[in-house]
Amino acid sequence: MYLDTHAVVWLYAGEVRRFPSAARRHLERGPLLISPAVVLEVEFLFEIGRVTDPAATMISALAADVDLGVCDLPFAKVVAEACSFTWTRDPFDRLIVAQAMLGGALLLTKDETILAHCARATWA
Repeated sequence: MYLDTHAVVWLYAGEVRRFPSAARRHLERGPLLISPAVVLEVEFLFEIGRVTDPAATMISALAADVDLGVCDLPFAKVVAEACSFTWTRDPFDRLIVAQAMLGGALLLTKDETILAHCARATWA
């Protein structure tokens, strides 16, 4: 199971209530992975004051607490897959979805655009 950026932020903040019950079951089953793009997006959110801790702090804590890992698929393959998406101009969304697709796993996201265009995305 891959996590979108907002899922990582909410999980770190202990806001598990924001996840529907089916999503919480996915979180409990593990293993949990994120794209390196999530790390970068969280760092951007920290820099603009939307989250209180830097990406390294958040990811390190989640790695210890819920066994979260950062996917290590080759970046060139992920970018090649992301280039095939025309449904969004958001580079983070493209990379996050591509990573999950290449990893052959579900992507946990509340993002309606991703849910509408990625068969492997779920929020339930």
